[in-house]
Amino acid sequence: MMRNGIPALAIWALGVTQVIGYGTLYYSFSVLAPPIGREFGWSSEWIYAALTVALLAGGLLAPLAGHLADRFGAALVMAFGSIGAAATLALAALSTNGIAYSAALVATEIASSFVLYSAAFAALVQASGQNAQRSITHLTLIAGFASTIFWPFTTLLLGWMDWHSVYLVFAALNLLVCAPLHLWLVRLRTAQVTEVVTSLKVDEGPVTGSLRGQGRTMGFALMIIGFAVEGFIISATLMQIIPLLSGLGLQDNMWLVTTLFGPAQVLSRLTNMVLGNNLLSSRLAVIAASFLPLGLATVAFSAPSLLGAVLFAILFGLGSGLISIVSGSLPLQLLGRENYGTRLGWISSARQIASAVSPFCLALLMSRFGVAGGVWAMSGLGLVAVTAFAAIAMLPRASVPARPLADDEQEASMLRSSVGSSGSTGSTSRP
Repeated sequence: MMRNGIPALAIWALGVTQVIGYGTLYYSFSVLAPPIGREFGWSSEWIYAALTVALLAGGLLAPLAGHLADRFGAALVMAFGSIGAAATLALAALSTNGIAYSAALVATEIASSFVLYSAAFAALVQASGQNAQRSITHLTLIAGFASTIFWPFTTLLLGWMDWHSVYLVFAALNLLVCAPLHLWLVRLRTAQVTEVVTSLKVDEGPVTGSLRGQGRTMGFALMIIGFAVEGFIISATLMQIIPLLSGLGLQDNMWLVTTLFGPAQVLSRLTNMVLGNNLLSSRLAVIAASFLPLGLATVAFSAPSLLGAVLFAILFGLGSGLISIVSGSLPLQLLGRENYGTRLGWISSARQIASAVSPFCLALLMSRFGVAGGVWAMSGLGLVAVTAFAAIAMLPRASVPARPLADDEQEASMLRSSVGSSGSTGSTSRP
């Protein structure tokens, strides 16, 4: 079955690689950090400081990963990235001291820039052009189960083996599962798309998006601000969720609140997939950004109410889930598919750098103004992202605005027909 010019099987293949990628390169760290710290004699602060440095390094390399995806094809970049991820995870497994482990961790986060969402979104856009928004939604729905799968899976593995062996298992998953799937995507050809997934020649949809002139520069700058602020808030809140809930008097119900985030994320993506076909990404961005400060304000105002905490978890999870979709679809709608990977790399860089420093910043806010004060401050910061995306929604568009997905599909069909009759292979996007 085809989904907007790309086989459903290809989306599932990318989904599997994203679940493994996020599970092994990101979510597993919170489970593995305690035994690693005990072996090296490091406190949790030092372990997470190493992760902060690693995330910063990965963020700085994200634009390069996006540029390479544009130049050589995202699927090929992901294939090499999976091999690199396997190698860095193996180095982590072989580490005998904290410095060697920290170096391996930095290398691992650099490798992650070449295999996670930004690269996967670029692969979908290169395969199906301007019609990739629905494919992006399907992909984020599948990848939303990464934490649900890998938190308990990593805990189970630690019951059977030490953390060194767990990292070797993770290296094998990246090498033996992700790399072959990405190589398969490189060779993939479909009846709807005349070029391989790694080609930059896509014959569907407009190249440049709906913004024109100075609006493109302004829109891109506002996107970077909005996504960086959202990354800051999400990372700070989730990394500090235990002290946050405890400080608000919710320590007895932490397990219930934390387990609601994952299902809420998946629910938001599923709802968008079913009902959001005619909703432009610029409007979805405002909705998604609004959920975060609303959720934080709810828990700060209602604590220690369990009902308020449950509403916080649901609202925050809904916002986080939708933001994953918007981060791929909004640049496509507004700026088009030309240099899409590079732009996504810069957005990912800003978001990841903000995410790296945010847990420390929230800890500082809570120590200075109390937990409730810190949460209120984060809620206020969330309004900056809402304002940025609202401003994007008001930017002037081209004379022919971006249309809902159903109309884009009709246009793509007409374009394919005209391409077939003229013998053209479509336009080429280059950096």
